[in-house]
Amino acid sequence: MKNISRGEFIRLSGLTLAGALVSDVVFANDILLNHAAAKEDIQLIEKLILNNDAKVKSILNRTSVEPNIRVSNFRAEATSIATMAASISNRESEYYKSGFVTEKLNQSIDLLLKEQYADGTLDAGGNRQSPPDTAFILEYICMAAAILKNNKQVDLLLFKDKVKKFILNAGEAMITGGVHTPNHRWVICAALASINSLYPDARYVRRIDEWLAEGIYINDDGHYLERSGVYSAVIDKALITMARELNRPELLEIVHKNLMTYFYYTELNGDLVTVDSKRQDQFMSLKATKFYLQYRYMAIHTHNGIFAYMVNTIENMAEFTNDILSESLAFFMENEELRKQIPVKGTIDNDFEKFFAISNLARIRRGKTAVTLFGGNDQPVQIVSGRSSNPNFLMYRKGDSILKYMRLSTSFFRMGYFSSNGIEKEGNKYILKETKEADYYQPLAEEFRKADGDYKLSESPDGRFWNKMDFNSRIKSNVKKQITIIEITENNGVLSLDFKVDGPPNVEVTIEMCFNEGSTIKGDVMKEKNNYFLKSGLGELTMAGDTIQFGPGKCKHLNVENLDSEEYTYHQGSLRTNGEHVYITGFTPFRHIMTIG
Repeated sequence: MKNISRGEFIRLSGLTLAGALVSDVVFANDILLNHAAAKEDIQLIEKLILNNDAKVKSILNRTSVEPNIRVSNFRAEATSIATMAASISNRESEYYKSGFVTEKLNQSIDLLLKEQYADGTLDAGGNRQSPPDTAFILEYICMAAAILKNNKQVDLLLFKDKVKKFILNAGEAMITGGVHTPNHRWVICAALASINSLYPDARYVRRIDEWLAEGIYINDDGHYLERSGVYSAVIDKALITMARELNRPELLEIVHKNLMTYFYYTELNGDLVTVDSKRQDQFMSLKATKFYLQYRYMAIHTHNGIFAYMVNTIENMAEFTNDILSESLAFFMENEELRKQIPVKGTIDNDFEKFFAISNLARIRRGKTAVTLFGGNDQPVQIVSGRSSNPNFLMYRKGDSILKYMRLSTSFFRMGYFSSNGIEKEGNKYILKETKEADYYQPLAEEFRKADGDYKLSESPDGRFWNKMDFNSRIKSNVKKQITIIEITENNGVLSLDFKVDGPPNVEVTIEMCFNEGSTIKGDVMKEKNNYFLKSGLGELTMAGDTIQFGPGKCKHLNVENLDSEEYTYHQGSLRTNGEHVYITGFTPFRHIMTIG
């Protein structure tokens, strides 16, 4: 059988890519005829091959790790192995059966074997001998093994033996190892399912069932426990792997529910809403490319038009080449369903209002205007992984003009930003409320006194500080409360905001708006230390021809330092981000009505 050229490959647009995508399988006429009805997405596959080859070239040109330097993060190495395995096994790749790639593959797996502990684990940054981090590595190593399974290339035999050794060693860690976070359970289960597909062993399935017996949490909003874009994408991928490898299609129902939620969480340009995450991405910018393989698989598998729309959205993003085309050929080679053309149109009505009551988050889309409202932080607010603590209660977009966030802070005992205790929805009105309380403390009663003054180290009841004051044994007095209510009414993409802050008088109130970098700010504004203060009337933000109007303004003070609370400022930290910052300021009792549109 002769090899097929790239030009011939492109012209065979109505035929299967079995020969190009299955390891060391030739383009036999009977294969072409048997799979002609599959209608695979040949143009996409061609792009994947070209970009994967470019990635392989960069891997080959990369300086090898110095033998005396200890590596502590292996995901890049594992990804490189899968990337090279895809090209060396693909007839349309310029690296098909490449000796140079074989040599580099051996170097990479040797590094992993060298650093693999006797229990099968690897280190990952600060995580020592980590079963879950090893599971993330196995996603790519098992995929490489699956691609190479039918590859008869003689000089790959040694490499394949090494891969098998690494996987089986790691498999022992997957059977016995523990986890840190909720998503780790399903990553380990996916790794076990992949290992079992390659080297069946009943112990792998028993361990999967042990984890699954805990139940996979997904709430009515469609969120997993961590409510995180990063880890939702991870869990969806893991559940798809388990559904495929273990023939458990019921797991896809969970994936379907989560992907529907992230449709509503996706901006028109592919940015993801992250404000409500309970993990580190609540302060990060994420792209929908993280969900591409998941949406593609489910669009093909379920014929869901919304999922097809998401695939189209991601494929038209500027990040698609770097995030997907450069690193995904191996997934398409390992999973033939991904290669199929999507059987439904991705056309939808992109006008909606969706309230996620459990998360206390609302998403509104009116044409190219998008609104996000959030009031679902975990109470009391603490800055730690696993708890929601983002102070952004409003985000607003109109095309390329972006209000990255709106926040409110007061100088009330330096307790920091407003954080709503949920959201109440009344028709098209959303009501956010918060009560802050700060206390003073009376002398200890006689029975609690100590002559040496050495009392219990404890936290003050208002959560502001710790000291050896035995606070719980003291009577609170002079209690001060501040009540903040923000009512936001939406009408065809235009927002009306009504602010009320009541409590002790003469407390500084600051409304903070951060617009995307490079925006042009106009209006009756005063610029002070790279900040804008809107004194009166409407302000205007313009970016690439799109305009957001906001106001009227109010400027009663210029103190916009230390808005974050003592929890941050004590450590010289800040939540301020890059962007164009505009402030509206006043004093309690504070009343202000403004619009954004």
